[in-house]
Amino acid sequence: MANSHVDLSTAAWRKSSYSNGDGGDCVEVADDLPGIVPIRDSKDPHGPALIFPVAAWSSFVSAVKDTALPGV
Repeated sequence: MANSHVDLSTAAWRKSSYSNGDGGDCVEVADDLPGIVPIRDSKDPHGPALIFPVAAWSSFVSAVKDTALPGV
């Protein structure tokens, strides 16, 4: 889903608890939008966001938690 059709200006972003504290790998997620989960790089808050359907994001997070993804 392209973010050109989704207004993220009022999204409440939070930094992932897995982002490191040295300003490096920082990922932010907005949980408050129905049906979608936007993800962005916290170092570029005005840059693009990736937008996933809730079900796809939930499956991805579950796979990461279960270490079902190779190389994770």
